[in-house]
Amino acid sequence: MKWLAAALALWLVPPGSCGREQMPPTIQEATAQHAPRFMELPGVVSVGIGLDDDGTPVIVVGLDRERPETRAVLPQAVDGHRVKVQVVGQMRAR
Repeated sequence: MKWLAAALALWLVPPGSCGREQMPPTIQEATAQHAPRFMELPGVVSVGIGLDDDGTPVIVVGLDRERPETRAVLPQAVDGHRVKVQVVGQMRAR
């Protein structure tokens, strides 16, 4: 019966709540999670991963043209990863 109680306790305890901190999402996970929300904003034509000037990976949000109202609502960082906004123009399929 003790084994049943122990198994039930492990099943009920959420992952990461056993005194250890959860690992932050990777930049790939953060990009995948936030891209749909970013793509709904006016003028956003792409969301991907790029490098900052110092070589640090960043989430890159591409705009079709300069849009101060969209820049104003985009966060500077998500899940510990910096967000960089670039004007990339309109995207076209080839």
